[in-house]
Amino acid sequence: HILSLYRKKIQRDAVRMCGICGFTGETGGEESSKLRRMAELITHRGPDSEGFFEAAGIHMGFRRLSIIDLKAGDQPVYNEEKTLVLTFNGEIYNYRELREELTACGHFFYTNSDSEVLIHGYEEWGEHMLLRLRGMFAFALWDSRDSSLFLARDFFGIKPLYYTTCGENFVYGSEIKCLLAFPGFRKQLSEKALDDYLSFQYVVPPETLYEGIFCLPPAHWLRLREGRLQIRRYWEPQFRPDESMTLGEAVDRIDAAFQDSVKAHRISDVEVGCFLSSGVDSSWAASCFSGQKAFTVGFEAGSHYNEIRWAKRLAEEKRLCHTARIIGSREFFSVLPDILYYLDQPLADPACVALYFVSELASRQVKVVLSGEGADELFGGYRIYHMPASNSAYQHLIPAWLRRGIGAAAGFLPDIRGRDFLIRAARPLEETFIGNASMFSLKEKRRLLKRPDTAGDPSVLCRPFYRRTEELDAVTRMQYLDLHLWMVGDILLKADRMSMANSLELRVPFLDREVFRAAAEIPGKWKVTEKTTKYAMRLAAARHLPKATADKQKLGFPVPIRLWLREEPYCSLVREEFTGEAAAKFFRREELINLLERHLRGREDLSRKIWTVYMFLLWYRVCFQRSY
Repeated sequence: HILSLYRKKIQRDAVRMCGICGFTGETGGEESSKLRRMAELITHRGPDSEGFFEAAGIHMGFRRLSIIDLKAGDQPVYNEEKTLVLTFNGEIYNYRELREELTACGHFFYTNSDSEVLIHGYEEWGEHMLLRLRGMFAFALWDSRDSSLFLARDFFGIKPLYYTTCGENFVYGSEIKCLLAFPGFRKQLSEKALDDYLSFQYVVPPETLYEGIFCLPPAHWLRLREGRLQIRRYWEPQFRPDESMTLGEAVDRIDAAFQDSVKAHRISDVEVGCFLSSGVDSSWAASCFSGQKAFTVGFEAGSHYNEIRWAKRLAEEKRLCHTARIIGSREFFSVLPDILYYLDQPLADPACVALYFVSELASRQVKVVLSGEGADELFGGYRIYHMPASNSAYQHLIPAWLRRGIGAAAGFLPDIRGRDFLIRAARPLEETFIGNASMFSLKEKRRLLKRPDTAGDPSVLCRPFYRRTEELDAVTRMQYLDLHLWMVGDILLKADRMSMANSLELRVPFLDREVFRAAAEIPGKWKVTEKTTKYAMRLAAARHLPKATADKQKLGFPVPIRLWLREEPYCSLVREEFTGEAAAKFFRREELINLLERHLRGREDLSRKIWTVYMFLLWYRVCFQRSY
């Protein structure tokens, strides 16, 4: 009877955001203090509590941010015999259904937590359990029966997970800094990853800028058993457009799937807020339930860089409690070292700074926010997705050999209107489009790098993704590439790090398996039209939003670095880095200065390229040379 009462007392949901870390084997003593040091470095991911498990051959750490079941739900979590040990970062939205299924199979539950579902699910189905999950997750599971370690990451890569080997030890963690703190690990910069970064503006997964450290790709699991490392993909987001689908059917499916996803993402024992820009993605998510708090930031550089007015108007209509804040240039630049510390690697997307400030703003009032990441990749939202249609007529009229010649000549022109079109239209999609961002060309990298022989063709990294989509239309192929590279390396990286830097849980209802299932069948004609992007999705959102908001073109978090880099003291800050020791180690400094001077003259906008190099150099000085 007493045991029954105890079980009823703890039968509450136990979902949480957190950070995990750990290592296998021994390190010659003081393993506990080393593990606690690793966990301490990710306290921002889980400031509410900590948990540890240590046994022969395994050491597991956990930091918790309490979201549901605030009095219980600590980790690690065990099965009945304590032969399985779990640390888990994320949320499983369909855990109640899975719990019922596992109970029918004879499993006994002590709690009603989603984490315990993972334990029993692994007992029942092994790695095949992953295909049954709906949610975001990164977890580590130790099986003492065969001394194996099992790691897994969610379908889209919402939650991070990194790993390396150091001598006889396998080391893992939610952030790279955990691994850098492991005794004996020697930092070495990966020149290949630097080259990729200069092309893409982010480090292309699964590589990192640290030689020997990798991120586990989305929808993959890893098993370490008897010294043998096995990595497998368990799911792939495949687009299968249904050309017979009517526009009305597409809109109905999108609307139903998204409403269901938002309902699942609202589960919490603490207040849920939302980020709110002027765009359709966050606006639709925010409009799905009234009464919540919404947060927006803007910049001191004119209306183009300030979406607060639009966001405020929608918040009033939807009865949201709206909080906004203007960010100045001095505050923006002063926080860059902290942002790079939380990122662990340079990221040349200025929107990550805006995301840091809006996360900080929200964290003062709530612990959970909804955000609109993923809508563009799933439904065709980026303006560059117009490229295949705009190139088509030109490519049919002009022979390929002549197009290539014109494109090569255009490369010598200054940054004038029409130049980029001539360059892109000169070659087929597979050679031109490497993702939503493209920084330095192969020729530019060879001119810029101290070791030009390390420069590579970025399209080589994209070829496997294009090969897997040869039968699809051009826009869908671009979406598929962005879903695997841009979204993982940029969009979700900054979403996780900037929110967790402020101990804030960020939920992304667009990145849901059921929403993707609806998106995967939409034909290209209902995604990108001559006049707009995300056509069918906008119509679905228009059922819940003002027409002006549903139709508004995407801005994201526009940041005025183009203007600031022409002002003091910021151009001098960049010049200082461009003439420093790190610049001399990796680049030809005269080329960096030339890049800056051309931008200062005002004839060309080279701000994104300057920012890409500047963020790397600042990261190298502030973070890479840092001792953990």
